[in-house]
Amino acid sequence: MLTLLGRQAKPEFVVQQSFPFSAIVGQEELKLAILLTVVDPTIGGVLVTGHRGTAKSTAVRALAALLPPLKFVADCPFNCDPAAITPNCPRCQSPEGRRTSAVSRPVPVVDLPLGATEDRVVGSVDIERALVDGVQAFSAGLLASAHRGFLYIDEVNLLEDHLVDLLLDVAASGTNVVEREGLSIRHPARFVLVGSCNPEEGDLRPQLLDRFGLHARIRTLNNVEQRMEVVRRRLKFEADPVSFIVEFSSEEKKLRAKLARAKKLRASVDISTEALALAATLCDKLATDGHRGELAITRAAMSLAALENRKTASPEHVRRVAPLALAHRLRKDPLEPAADDERVRRVIADMLP
Repeated sequence: MLTLLGRQAKPEFVVQQSFPFSAIVGQEELKLAILLTVVDPTIGGVLVTGHRGTAKSTAVRALAALLPPLKFVADCPFNCDPAAITPNCPRCQSPEGRRTSAVSRPVPVVDLPLGATEDRVVGSVDIERALVDGVQAFSAGLLASAHRGFLYIDEVNLLEDHLVDLLLDVAASGTNVVEREGLSIRHPARFVLVGSCNPEEGDLRPQLLDRFGLHARIRTLNNVEQRMEVVRRRLKFEADPVSFIVEFSSEEKKLRAKLARAKKLRASVDISTEALALAATLCDKLATDGHRGELAITRAAMSLAALENRKTASPEHVRRVAPLALAHRLRKDPLEPAADDERVRRVIADMLP
């Protein structure tokens, strides 16, 4: 007997007592890239690279507290939206599933550990139910848990190659297909991919690198006052997390409201002909392969306009997001001493003096 109503693998959700996003000192590019992706998930996710201890993981783990809760079908391991049930969801299309109600939960922000097995990521046969109940059931994996949310991979450059291939397939199709041990399961898996890494520990595969819409390169702060403030805030948070979170609750509330307004406005934002021409010209001058660069710049510029409560993205918006959208798409030049994001800024400066 085959049943598709297996239990969901326990996701590693970010705890509520995470360091507040608005309390992060400096690192404006990092914060901007994450906020833009929240406003428009179709940008394609964020890769954050930089030295150890530069708030890469802290910023991602603070994301959950900024996002408004979503409606989910109760007990659905595939995170279906009750207003738009997925046609191929085995849980919601069953008679039992159609009788369940909707619940409100935080947006999933799921960790994919480096040591995760393929079964844990994509899902597998529920061994416990097979042994106890004598039925063949499917236990959903982390990709199901991350549907309609964020999948976070720390040290993404160290991820095993077979998991990289798997993520590329799912990211392209938005569907996870599991064929094993007599099971044939297909379920939606649309998520925003967020990765962080220290490039000194190894490069990212070009195929996966190209899938990230934005790339924020983070550097150690070189301002003494800022470095002192980083230590002060971290020590205060460790001493009393609750009081520290309360201290920044007003800033967090303002940021949540700003994001909510921008997400609503984003659908009506347009981009000016001048801004679109600038984006295309930049990609041409920098000789980026394909057209993902233009799309990433355009979407990011429109999201930035929405964040600033503007109805039209201007060349200035393109200028500000171009390093995030193009730095990781440049061809490597061994004779070029400047970092990739600096190369983008240099070309922009020549075009917009």
